[in-house]
Amino acid sequence: MDVKQLKYFIEVTKSGSFTRAANQLYITQPAISRIIKSLEDELGVPLFVRSRKHLTLTEAGKVFYNHAQRMEEQYHALLNDMAQLVTLQKGHLRIGLPSIINSFFFSQFLSAFHREYPEITFQLVEDGSKRIEEKVANDELDFGVVVLPTQHHVFDNYSFVKEKLKIIVPSSHRLAERREIELNELRDEAFIMFNKDFALRDNIIQACSESGFKPKIISETSQLDFIEEMVASKLGITLLPESTSMELTSDVIAIHVANPSIDWDLALIWKNGVRHSHVMQEFIRFAKEKLLQK
Repeated sequence: MDVKQLKYFIEVTKSGSFTRAANQLYITQPAISRIIKSLEDELGVPLFVRSRKHLTLTEAGKVFYNHAQRMEEQYHALLNDMAQLVTLQKGHLRIGLPSIINSFFFSQFLSAFHREYPEITFQLVEDGSKRIEEKVANDELDFGVVVLPTQHHVFDNYSFVKEKLKIIVPSSHRLAERREIELNELRDEAFIMFNKDFALRDNIIQACSESGFKPKIISETSQLDFIEEMVASKLGITLLPESTSMELTSDVIAIHVANPSIDWDLALIWKNGVRHSHVMQEFIRFAKEKLLQK
């Protein structure tokens, strides 16, 4: 039994006729009849009930048809895998990144991957976690970097950063000299936040709610630079991850949050339940090896 016999058997079954199948496969009718007869002889059972008007599958033919379809799919999957292994050095990856991420840190990771696979190119899309999740789910992106928790039934993920949020205030703020601030002390402050596309915003609002107040949000944006500039200009305060706060200018001060502290769990996500290319599989392996959880 070979792949050609399976292909011809499947086509005859779909067509219900040796003649129509032969036309589809660009071979003669006697040739395809001989191939099917040879297959039946090898299996030791008839696969078709032959009549002048139509071919129908025998019980053995129905069983064989189910297996033949899966075997053909596996064969094409095998050819695809082999082709991808040959071309693993080439490919294109689309990755969504939130503007809040430490760009230098992730650039180092991409640079390391590029050194190993110089022919693989990247498209980096900046957006909030919620929009990135949507784009990964809709196959507009291959990977996304988002704040957990996320839609666990839709994505697989690898968490690689766990930090606490810090309060960011102007250097002249009344709380600037404090080493630690309880969250409920901020109930009368004006907040500058990322917009509704960012999961970080939800985390902050939830923490404030658990501390007994609703934050007074006076401005929203998708840009980290704007948030820093507005805080430095004394328009309000904000909360940012530790790693991000380390990159801010001396015009603002980062202070620890207590009671409650707010977690920031960053993860690489990709769509689950689908077949991924070898380039994607290698990127996942590389990420799990290099993006060691901090």
